[in-house]
Formats: sequence, C-alpha cells, structure tokens
Amino acid sequence: MRIEELKNDRVNDFIEYCKKHRSELDDSFLYDEDLQSFEPTVENPTYIVMNELNDEIVGAVSLIMDEYHRNGKKARFRIFHTEIESFVVYSALMKAIMTHTKELEKVFLFVPFENKKLAEVIEGLKFNVERYTFVLVREDIEVPKYNLPKGYEIRKLQPGEEETWCAVRNPSFARLKGSETPITPKMVNKMMTDKDHIEGGSMILYHGDKAVGVIRGTDDEYENAPIMNIGPIAIIPEYQGQGLGRILLRASLHFAKEKSYERTILCVNADNNHAKALYVQEGFKQVEAVTCYKYDIY
Repeated sequence: MRIEELKNDRVNDFIEYCKKHRSELDDSFLYDEDLQSFEPTVENPTYIVMNELNDEIVGAVSLIMDEYHRNGKKARFRIFHTEIESFVVYSALMKAIMTHTKELEKVFLFVPFENKKLAEVIEGLKFNVERYTFVLVREDIEVPKYNLPKGYEIRKLQPGEEETWCAVRNPSFARLKGSETPITPKMVNKMMTDKDHIEGGSMILYHGDKAVGVIRGTDDEYENAPIMNIGPIAIIPEYQGQGLGRILLRASLHFAKEKSYERTILCVNADNNHAKALYVQEGFKQVEAVTCYKYDIY
C-alpha cells in the first residue's frame, strides 16, 4: 500500500472510485456532473491509496478549497474513504491532505448517520460534531397557492443584480452555522452560469424597490432521478417572521412544477426548528440525516 498525490493520469480511476463508494458517503459533490469536470488542482487537493499488488485505488481523500471556502478559512471534504478498514490508513490520508491547509482554520466533513464506522474513525481523528443536518424531499403533490402582500413582487434574478443578491443572502445567513461566510457578486455571477443553473429558477422578493428575500432552484439528482434542489431560501432579518419565506418556497415549488420536476429537495440544520417545521408543513419529508464534523487547525 502507498499513498500518493492524484495526478491527471489517474483521474478517471479516482472518479470510478468515488462512484463506487458514494452511496456510503455524503454524495453532495460526488454526482456524475460534479465528477465529470473534476481536476486535481490547488482548489481540489487529492490523494489516493494504491494497492501495490494490482495498482488499483483502494482509498481517497479530496478537499474542496474554492473561493467561497477559502474566504471562510475552511475546506470541505469531497471524499474521505478507504476500502482498507484501518485507522492507520485514515490517519495517513489525513496527514497527507492537511499539508494543504496551512492558511485555513478548519476542515469539515459530512457523515451519514448510518455510517457508524466512518463516524468512529472521524471521532478518533479528533474531529468534533459541529451540527446535524437533515435532507428533506417533497414528492409531486399539489402546491398550495400563495398571495403576495400589497407592495411586494417576485422577480427573476437578472445579470447586474449580483450585488442585490448578496445584500439579501449575506445578512440573512450571517448566524447560520455552515453558511456564515459571505458570498461575493463574482460568485453569484458564476452561479448563474453553472451547469445546474435553471433559467428563471433564481428569484428575488422585493418590497417596493427594496430586495428583502431570495430563493434558488437548481437542477440536481437524487436516487438516480432528476430533482430540483431548493436553496438558499433567505429573508433579511428585519422582514423575517412575516410568512415571506413560505411565499418564496411556494413560488419555487410552482416553478418546479412548470419545469416538470416531480420532486424537490432541500437541506436544513437540525437546530433550525422554525425552518424545518415550515418545510414539513409544506409537504417535505425527512429522508436523510448527516453529522457535520469539524477539525480545528491550530
């Protein structure tokens, strides 16, 4: 067994390894579309474990260190897995990947509740629980109507409104665990050109000329079938508690129906009881639960 940095000539093998094991892991960044464009760069440092007898990959670790995560001085694991159920191998992978984290404050990893073995390894590596997250899915059921209060309007996000989007999203999420890092207009512009972007799926709620809420629906996949992923859903603090989040959610659900999506999916932090209650009331059901572990870098 040996551990080596992933090179271009083994990328396809790495991708196949990710596909083989993604059902055991948090697969948020292991879908075919994500892996299709994967490259081992400074934003995606990656190491693999090689079986020296047959030169096959038997383990992998990869970090996501894009602009958003770096701005928050953190990185997210894309995959952390080995077929060799050995704490020693996991420790060696951790040591290798941590050489890329000198300017960061923490790295984090999502582990499905049912993967007890991985959770035990992660805790053994001195990761701590940061939060719990639930995944909720809504089947193709009737979407209730919604009525905008007088003076309110929902508009589709247009080029040139990137700063407006940030001005709503950032203060809304400033205290939300895992989403505290502000996004930039550049990131919003990239968001509008990503492969998962759906024209018209990103909406801004206005009260007069003031932007007070945003919501986004993107193309996604769940259980090998198309699904629309909803998020972020954000209302600026001074407008929260007025039912505007429910209105935006229903608007997005109607949009999903217009685009022939039979299901929608979203995530919510376990401690956000108000948001989860809203989603359940609107027909979503919990299908998964994951633990977010963090490793503080000293």
